[in-house]
Amino acid sequence: MLVGTVMRKIKSRTWKKQRYFKLQDDFMTIWYKSKKAGNAHSTFSVSDVEVVREGHQSEVLLSIADEFPANRCFTVVFRGRRGNLDLVAESAEEAESWIKGIRKLIENLENMGEREKLDQWIRDWFKKADKNNDGRMNFKEVRDLLRMMNVDMNEHHAHRLFTMADKSQTGALEGDEFVLFYKMLTQREDILKIFQEYSSDGQKLSQSDLEDFLRVEQLEGGDIQHRVQELIDRYEPSDTAKLLKAMTFDGFLMYLGSAEGSIFSPRCRDIFQDMSQPLCHYFISSSHNTYLMEDQLRGQSSVEGYIRALNRGCRCVEVDCWDGANGEPIVYHGHTFTSKILFKDVVNAVEKYAFKVSEYPVILSMENHCSIDQQRVMAQHLKHILGDKLLKGMLDGRPPVRLPSPEELKGKILLKAKKIGGLEDSFNGTGEDPLTGEVSEEDEVAEIDEDNLSTIGPPPCEQRSKQHLSKELSDCVVYCRSVAFRSFKHARLHYRFYEVASFTESKARKHLRENGYRPCWTCWLVYELGDLFSSVFLPVALNFQTAGEGMDLNDGLFSQNGRCGYVLKPSFMRDSDRRFDPDLPQRRHDYQPVVLTIQVISGQQLPKVNIKEDSIVDPLVRVEIHGVAMDQAKQETRYIENNGFNPLWNDTLRFTIHTPELALVRFVVEDYDKTSKNDFVGQFTVPLSCMQQGYRHIHLLSRDGTKISPSSLFVHVRITDLE
Repeated sequence: MLVGTVMRKIKSRTWKKQRYFKLQDDFMTIWYKSKKAGNAHSTFSVSDVEVVREGHQSEVLLSIADEFPANRCFTVVFRGRRGNLDLVAESAEEAESWIKGIRKLIENLENMGEREKLDQWIRDWFKKADKNNDGRMNFKEVRDLLRMMNVDMNEHHAHRLFTMADKSQTGALEGDEFVLFYKMLTQREDILKIFQEYSSDGQKLSQSDLEDFLRVEQLEGGDIQHRVQELIDRYEPSDTAKLLKAMTFDGFLMYLGSAEGSIFSPRCRDIFQDMSQPLCHYFISSSHNTYLMEDQLRGQSSVEGYIRALNRGCRCVEVDCWDGANGEPIVYHGHTFTSKILFKDVVNAVEKYAFKVSEYPVILSMENHCSIDQQRVMAQHLKHILGDKLLKGMLDGRPPVRLPSPEELKGKILLKAKKIGGLEDSFNGTGEDPLTGEVSEEDEVAEIDEDNLSTIGPPPCEQRSKQHLSKELSDCVVYCRSVAFRSFKHARLHYRFYEVASFTESKARKHLRENGYRPCWTCWLVYELGDLFSSVFLPVALNFQTAGEGMDLNDGLFSQNGRCGYVLKPSFMRDSDRRFDPDLPQRRHDYQPVVLTIQVISGQQLPKVNIKEDSIVDPLVRVEIHGVAMDQAKQETRYIENNGFNPLWNDTLRFTIHTPELALVRFVVEDYDKTSKNDFVGQFTVPLSCMQQGYRHIHLLSRDGTKISPSSLFVHVRITDLE
């Protein structure tokens, strides 16, 4: 990789160009250029790479599979919304060396500590600004670089630090000297103040000092002495301090910047919830129009949408199926100009990626618009491609009385679709035509405003036409039979536990306003409309490909429980004897409101949002509470002028939260603009139940949900009972 390799960059079956690829000496940057492009070249950082897929694991490489063997092909998948890089090496050996090499570099990066990541980030900026590649920068160049890094400061102070860092006394800083200069510049006075408050001698935290800090500020209990020793062993860089069972300021800084010092509790990062309850007792991460990569009317359909959704922990993906050419069913957004993909390619992608990040069940939510013949082809593809992963019958072979649990369905793919008859029919001997049957042909996700339908005549479902369904496809549906939803009253009287009702977000809100929330023995699938996100007690199926508040909240909700895609509902939403009214949460018998107090202290290395070199952000922080209607709230800090580098707010925000079990807290950083809409800088969303109290860092995410290291907020959190 350091020597360099010529490979083909593939964009389509007809666009195949040779490019020269080379790993730079920093082991972080991959540089490539065209042989014919002169000095023109491109680079990408290893930190931007999410994963490397070997073989024909993209639509582009599948399209040229007959031309290039799989062992010479691989795909570099970038974080966020950046397109993939599809490559073909000259030999299998070269492909293997690049695949293994990039994976090793990613692994090294992931194993870096927070301090190492910061050092690397500083060096990356240094290299970016070192235009003549001589590894040195004078004061003017450093000053210009600082503005690029969002730093606006007193020139006299900066020059004094520059001179102190210039150990070689050459009037210019080399790489390591610039790192030293930057660290002097970023001295964390906010944390130093806390350190000195708890330090007995002002130089270190003794074991008892650190115990006091953990007990009083971080509200940690249990075996504090063991916990203190654990933190010293893990984060203290000084061997002398370790022998004294003490923590220096550097160690304290590393602890607060680590995952254990994060606002998100490490306890919630692993699977910690009971996974043995019925499926309907869980919120399930669900995707709408999964096959679309962008525009819903003219955008591209792609199996990449399924791969990305599944790799983000999504457990329910949507497949809109229509008759295609040559007897092969296709998937696309019907009656639009979106492109089309083969149903069998979607099933192949699901089979390959269903359980990469979570072993819990995946639901294929199918919209079936196909003829009987092509339905039979669909059934063949499902059975042949998915094999034993496809759930084809009841788990124990006996008449079921409730939905199985995620634990029982591990490694299984379930089909949600229309079905001829019910599960009981296979046990009591009744049944439909052995080849086909009729089912109600409702468009489950179309917005049907029943208020505008005539009140005279049969119910809406009976006005719909009938659709013929093949028995082969019907038999693939077990625990997720699609049915139309009329009302909660009708559901309580007629619906069976294995039936799934799908409806739009607006209709869900309407039913809940009229009926409240009653714990249910069946599942609902709620689809979003536009950019809405319903009150969090009822998450909706989202367009995973669309960044924004909705996906931030979805990612925040499902960031817990090992990101497995299943989150256990609170007990009051599972107990069939209780009725939860989200508009009147105080009527709950176990009503326990809390007060959330957040002191927004400071920010660190916030990214630039304006490409103009002389532009520095004026950051403010908005804290939003998302949950039941009474809890929806937002408050802001003041804005800090011209400081995206180390803004200091020390502003305190307070919220009363009536249903803490369902509350999500979203931290948003914006660049204040008095003449137009504020620009988005970064955000982080966390369930209130997963928030750690005390002094915590919030590691910010970009608009598309990727990390923007080392950007962070430093806050103090308290959650107390409402008196």
